[in-house]
Amino acid sequence: MQVRNVQIEDLEQLYFLENTGFTPDEAATKNAFLHRIHTISDTFIVAEENGMIIGYINGPVISEPFITDDLFKQTLPNPPKGGHQCILGIVVHPNYQNLGIASLLLAEMEKRSKLHQRLSITLTCKKELISFYEKNGYTNQGVASSQHAGVVWYNMNKGLEV
Repeated sequence: MQVRNVQIEDLEQLYFLENTGFTPDEAATKNAFLHRIHTISDTFIVAEENGMIIGYINGPVISEPFITDDLFKQTLPNPPKGGHQCILGIVVHPNYQNLGIASLLLAEMEKRSKLHQRLSITLTCKKELISFYEKNGYTNQGVASSQHAGVVWYNMNKGLEV
């Protein structure tokens, strides 16, 4: 398995994966993925095996410690240092789940975040995923203000030693 930055050629596989991990209301559009690939390729990481994308993690660096719904509509370029790394999406192909790939992707994002002196990593998740993120060192910060897709989301945060 290879872990690398996203490439434009990954778009179709990524879009397929996105729709296995999220409902149609929650999932990013193909145009949103295209924009993220062009704008934040440094924080859009894929796991690939034998030419197949088996997982990915992506999100921009933001100035606030929690995700806001506007991030699902607009992605800005990442600053070279500082800020909070957010995770808008992390999905592992159904045939590769429960093999540690999601944890590996979180660890890779953390490694890269530390290199760029990010203050924390932040994400939102559904209630049933809280324990997974807690096992990876994240702290539940309570119900998020997000209204994305009409779902109750929880803020998860992991402080980084800079």
